[in-house]
Amino acid sequence: MSRSLSKYRPILTGVLGLMLPSLALAAGTTPDGATLSLAWCIPFAGTLLSIALFPLLAPQFWHHHFGKIAAFWALALLLPYAGAFGVDASAHAVVHALMGEYIPFILLLLALYTISGGILVAGDLHGSARLNTGLLALGTVLASIMGTTGAAMLLIRPLLRANAQRQDQVHVVVFFIFLVANIGGGLTPLGDPPLFLGFLQGVSFMWTVQHMLPSVAFCAVVLLAVFYALDSWLWRKQTVAMPETTTPQPVRISGLWNVALIAGVVGAVLLSGLWRSGASFDIYGTPVALESLVRDTILLALTLLSLWITPKAIRTGNAFSWFPIIEVAKLFIGIFITIAPAIAILRAGEAGHLAALIKLVSSPSGQPVDVMYFWMTGLLSSFLDNAPTYLVFFNLASGDAQHMMGPFASTLLAISMGAVFMGANTYIGNAPNFMVKAIAEQSGVRMPGFFGYMLWSLAVLLPLFVLVTLVFF
Repeated sequence: MSRSLSKYRPILTGVLGLMLPSLALAAGTTPDGATLSLAWCIPFAGTLLSIALFPLLAPQFWHHHFGKIAAFWALALLLPYAGAFGVDASAHAVVHALMGEYIPFILLLLALYTISGGILVAGDLHGSARLNTGLLALGTVLASIMGTTGAAMLLIRPLLRANAQRQDQVHVVVFFIFLVANIGGGLTPLGDPPLFLGFLQGVSFMWTVQHMLPSVAFCAVVLLAVFYALDSWLWRKQTVAMPETTTPQPVRISGLWNVALIAGVVGAVLLSGLWRSGASFDIYGTPVALESLVRDTILLALTLLSLWITPKAIRTGNAFSWFPIIEVAKLFIGIFITIAPAIAILRAGEAGHLAALIKLVSSPSGQPVDVMYFWMTGLLSSFLDNAPTYLVFFNLASGDAQHMMGPFASTLLAISMGAVFMGANTYIGNAPNFMVKAIAEQSGVRMPGFFGYMLWSLAVLLPLFVLVTLVFF
């Protein structure tokens, strides 16, 4: 910057920072989580309450203005934040949320949503208990191979079409979220974002497979058995006759090229975890590795390629709409921004204002209490994003992958199980949950609201997790 302009730099920084924080000119400083009071979590709580209450109390208003409500809560954090810590700190928080978390998150969702929407499973699929249980079991297996998001986006539409004539459909979608969008992803680092973060920290691929297999299999078998019993009972009391076709239509799959593109998405994610280029770019205080930029570029390219090669008739057959991904994009940018103080306070450990929670996971001698790691990681993963919550407790226990896989192996297992399994407790616990809900509602299923869904998780998952505690801890 020339000498004539340099004296105006503070003014330019302030003006641009207030107008568009991500374009502020100078790096900001991030306040220590130990200095933040719980009052900074109010906008995050407001975001969650808005998601929970507005669809119940003012559904039409919410449908048309949910993006504005998310923006309101984001500004409710950023403006006081800028006043307390400076415009630079506020800008730094926004850039970190966008570049470090939100953009990779939404690009992965966009790619999987778009590509899976180009795969059409057509034919005579009637939602009997046997078929539904089979689809849930298939999705549970696929979730650890192609990720919970990929498996959920691939199978939710065929499952909804198979049950379109059923009177009772909500339980099918709820158990789909439990199994395919969450618990099924617990076998590999590809399955669920928390495990992928552990993989990036040095936890070996096969450690996750070997140690998570018993608990994932246990939960999957129990939930599939409960679902089969419930669905069989509801199927028998079905009063609306299922449609009969004089000429049965065989099941056929169209758009198979998109299966190769999903494999490309999985490959791009793996590439970013295995490749260490050593090159990174500092974007207003947030380092972005070259491999991350390459991954995101590949994801965007695969998304555009899917749109180009997929015939319009296939997306029409899938009732494909951009609304679910737009809703998720708008709501989660608010969540990713407003969640920052809560995560910072947690990362401060016993020095932060959530010290009482942190102390619950350790004995008086300082040894980790595995049961409490399971429940604390899980409960916080239910309301905070489960990936950063996993990382907080991973670092709290030790932070060293070799130590975690060795003497603290049982603690690492508890953290992994809590983050993956209890991400199913609420719609916002794991990214695919909200997308599955949105797609189901787009298809005409009257999904329960935020608290209604939690009644399902309390009735089904809470007893399961108590049983898991007794069996595995």
